[in-house]
Parts: sequence; C-alpha cells; structure tokens
Amino acid sequence: MWRGNAPVGGDTVGVAGRFAPSPTGDLHLGNLRTAVIAWLAARSRGDDFIVRMEDLDRHQSSITIEGSQLRDLSTLGIDWDRAVIRQSERFDRYEAAIAELADRDVVYECFCSRREIREEIEAASQAPHGPPGSYPGTCRDLTAGERAERRASGRPPALRLRTDGQVIEFHDRLHGTVSGLVDDVVLRRNDGVPAYNLAVVVDDEAQAVTEVVRGGDLLASTARQIHLQELLGYTRPVYMHVPLVVDAVGERLAKRSRMPMTMTELGAIGIGVDEIIGWIAATLGYDAADPIATLRDLLAVFDSGDIPIDPCALPSLALPT
Repeated sequence: MWRGNAPVGGDTVGVAGRFAPSPTGDLHLGNLRTAVIAWLAARSRGDDFIVRMEDLDRHQSSITIEGSQLRDLSTLGIDWDRAVIRQSERFDRYEAAIAELADRDVVYECFCSRREIREEIEAASQAPHGPPGSYPGTCRDLTAGERAERRASGRPPALRLRTDGQVIEFHDRLHGTVSGLVDDVVLRRNDGVPAYNLAVVVDDEAQAVTEVVRGGDLLASTARQIHLQELLGYTRPVYMHVPLVVDAVGERLAKRSRMPMTMTELGAIGIGVDEIIGWIAATLGYDAADPIATLRDLLAVFDSGDIPIDPCALPSLALPT
C-alpha cells in the first residue's frame, strides 16, 4: 500500500526501486517473485519503493486488473512510498522526449508493418544487428518523395530512433558485464501510442529510479534504453535482471497458462500467502527448514548476492499440477 505523501503524479526526488507491471491480467507467481525481489532489494538498502502501471496497451489494460494487482502486492506484504502512476496519463512527457530527439535529427518515419519486418528478417541472408527481432532498416533511408508517397497511401507511420550500430556496455548485478548492439527502436507506434522502451526511460528518470529489478527476458532491451538515457541526458540506474520462473518444459510462465499461478487461483486450492512467500524464499536459496512466512522474515536474511542466476522451475515450488 502507498504510505507516503508524494504529490499527484508520483514524481519526486529520491532514491527508489520499482515494480512496473502491465495491468492486462492478474499477476502470476513469476511476476510476484520479481516484485518481491525488487521490493527486497530496495528495502534492504533503506530506499523508497514505487509501483508504476505500464498501461500503454489501451485495448487490454484494465482499471479492474490494476486494482487486483495492487491488492495482491499488498496482501503479499509489499508496500510502496509514492502514488501509483499510469503511463496512459503521461503521454505529454513522452512526446516531449520524442520532440527533443527529433530536434537532434535522430528520428525518422517507419511505414513497415510487423509482418513486413518479420518477412524481411526471415528473407535476409543474415540477421540484423541488435536484439532478437531488431529492425532491418527498411524505411531508414527513404527519400522525402518516398515518405510522401507512403503517407498519401493512407498508411500512418511509426517513429523510430536512428542509430549507428552503437555497442552499449553495462554492469548487471547478476549477469556481470553485458554488452548489446542498439537497433532503430520504435519511439511511437503507428497508432500514436508511445513505445515501451521510450516510456520506461522517461518514467524511470522522472521518478528518480536508481535500481531497476526486472525479469531476465528484458535484459536484451537494456542497451536500447541506456542509449536513450544517454541521448536525453538521463541518469543510468543500476540493473538487475532476475531469472524467470519456467514451467515443466522450460517455457516462461504466461498469464494464459492453465496451471494455478495467481494468488486467487492458489488460494482456491488452499495455498496461502505464507506458503507463497516460503516458495519464493526457497527459490532464492534460503533453507526451507528455517521457516520464512512473511516478507519481513525474508528481508531479515535477504542478500542480492544469494539470488541464483538459473531459471526457477515451477515444479521445484511443489505446486499442484
């Protein structure tokens, strides 16, 4: 629950960790584990902790789900120090950042559909530089006439960041030194909605986030975000990408899974909060013989250096199947 006195909007100067879910479905056990680790990392240093709703997907995001997610976090024992903000209410901030980048002539229009991008990548003799699925540069060098022709056809453009194959190196608290190539990342989608990589960078700066703890699936996007931070003159936070919880066949957990994974589903089969916390503690390497039933118990022994780097297999949590 929010226990602070931050102004409306949630922006304040300070040192903070954060958890930033998308309110498109109830939090599953993997989400909850990441939230717990982020909370523990911040609280173990005496830092503020904030929650942000990354609700850019206006079709699937829901205020009802947002409320459910916040209740689950609170029930688990996670509290936060500032007002919860929603990205859907901050488009003016993202547009200001895009305008600043456009003034530097590093923004261009892209008329490609996802299908066209995928087909071009598949047809290429070698994959484009950058993270998996990186943009191959199809619209990068269009002439003014070619851009005008595409606009006249009725196809709205997305906006992309023009990069030069920069290699970004950073330190991750679990993975050590990591480097990544930066591709021409989307800044604003063709429906006018700001893109995730831009929005998260703007919000982390505005909320004075100094440590980003999140799932390991986002490690590949970090170089893109650091490059944007550097262009915009922002402070680089510390990163820690925690391994995901995976199912019996090694696939990452998904909200569409049929297994009981949310707090509501687990509660319906008799699994309580103390057991969930005990499972999370076990995945962090703490001895199940020494009972850990609350987050305060876990905070008393937590050390980020104890976090295993390997994915956590769901069956090891002794969940019913």
